[in-house]
Amino acid sequence: MGLIALVIAITLISCKDTESYSDRLNVERNATNAYLKTQRVVNEVPADTVFEVGKDAPYYRIDPDGNVYMQVLNAGDRINDRARTSQTIYFRYTRFNLEEWYSTKVMGSAGGNETDMSEMPTYFLYKDFTQALSSQWGYGIQLPLNFLGAECEVNLIVKSQFGWTSEISYVQPFLYHIRYFHSQI
Repeated sequence: MGLIALVIAITLISCKDTESYSDRLNVERNATNAYLKTQRVVNEVPADTVFEVGKDAPYYRIDPDGNVYMQVLNAGDRINDRARTSQTIYFRYTRFNLEEWYSTKVMGSAGGNETDMSEMPTYFLYKDFTQALSSQWGYGIQLPLNFLGAECEVNLIVKSQFGWTSEISYVQPFLYHIRYFHSQI
């Protein structure tokens, strides 16, 4: 009986190793869509860029290809306090692996620095992807600042192509809770 279990385990592991990039993209899409089905979704940015705000606000598709969805918890001052190109923006975040949630229906934290103030501050130079300190976080993390004030708070769904550059090959979508700041917090 133990030998049969070992053969099954090896087979499952080798099947996982032979999973194609296309298969991984399908899993990512399915996990993201399953989560979005539990939410209210608006498939475009409002024409006036005035978003509903709060915990009951919808998720807005802010990338035309559906790689990033944003729920605005606090819009900040979108008129007088917009991020400027190359401005240092600090952020605190917690992230959740949506693929894990999809398979277990448990939303466990996959890390972040939101609750541990001893963690190194995270920051980027807004829209300056020539700098590794900006590009390492991926394009998706900066997208909310295209629409909101520099000191805003959002829930953000980011698919792998727009996520951390070091994790693109894992093809996993994440849900982030992010607060953005001008100064180091």
